Amino acid sequence: MTPFTHLISVAVPIPGPNMDTDQIIPARYLSRARDVGFADGLFRDLRYAEDGAEKPGFILNREPYRNGKIVVGERNFACGSSREHAVWALLDYGVRAVLAPSFGDIFYTNSLKNGLLPIRLPGAVIGTLLERLLREAGDIDIDLPSQQARLPDGSVHDFDIDPYSKHCLLNGLDDIDYTLSQLGPIEAFEQRYGRENS
Repeated sequence: MTPFTHLISVAVPIPGPNMDTDQIIPARYLSRARDVGFADGLFRDLRYAEDGAEKPGFILNREPYRNGKIVVGERNFACGSSREHAVWALLDYGVRAVLAPSFGDIFYTNSLKNGLLPIRLPGAVIGTLLERLLREAGDIDIDLPSQQARLPDGSVHDFDIDPYSKHCLLNGLDDIDYTLSQLGPIEAFEQRYGRENS
């Protein structure tokens, strides 16, 4: 995984509560192999018409949002089915963080395990932020070491993340990488345990 420390990017507003994983990545993409990539399927039915033409009204089809690496959503973002593909689609498109008042539980966990930073901020803060972003583009500055997000209005907001997930994100580790990084202590324990129980 790519380490996550500090990110400044134009923020992409995705209004509407209960944006489910089927809207983020339609089910017809789920049989695709991971190494093929899922960027083209991100918000597919919202981004494109049936003939493949871009829908000009969708935010990712407009500048400067096309290359945004931070998404701002409403409550219960990425609810619905447990597909990990929703996280993969966001990451493959280039998104590294999502801000919302709340997330689907499984999406939240999948995000942290794959290098996508989900940030919970109060509903009132997100509501004001979305209103501003829908009027004019703005950047968000996220600093993971200090666990702070600076919004376009200059306000700074603390966010929570558990220490293990923070460590893994900062160092670009998935669960397997983390386990491998602990081989020394694991082997020492096994040797000690073997001596004590032989």
